[in-house]
Amino acid sequence: MAQQYDRDDMLKLGNQLCFPLYAASRLVQRMYHPLLEPHGLTYAQYIVLMVLWEDAPSAVSHIAERTILNTNTITPLLKRLEQQGHITRTRSPQDERVVMIELTDSGRDLHNELGDVPEKLYGSLGSSDEELWALKQQLHRFIEQLQVVVEDE
Repeated sequence: MAQQYDRDDMLKLGNQLCFPLYAASRLVQRMYHPLLEPHGLTYAQYIVLMVLWEDAPSAVSHIAERTILNTNTITPLLKRLEQQGHITRTRSPQDERVVMIELTDSGRDLHNELGDVPEKLYGSLGSSDEELWALKQQLHRFIEQLQVVVEDE
């Protein structure tokens, strides 16, 4: 049976679902920082690069969809990655409204240079592979549920 809370209890930080998710996200990003900083990358740029390592060349809209970020959030990230020499941005010849993103040699090289980042991160957590996999699967299901709710608004 679900625990019942009164209205005042619902406003306590310890009873919130959103706070542990927020805190976990912030702490994970802090763990990534020392692994990405020597390469001049933020966590958000790393996520964009992961999409491109799988799907380049890609339209900005595709990257936004995969990362669950708005295009106006992604655009500054892409500009910075371009300034760093990791990507190029060009207009699609088929539709000039579409901006295509391609990895440069430098961006492709980062794939190898950052290849051990997940292993380093997971190894420092002290959780089993099975526990981490189960958590990841549960979070993916939760994200799918949230996306349905957000898209219905």
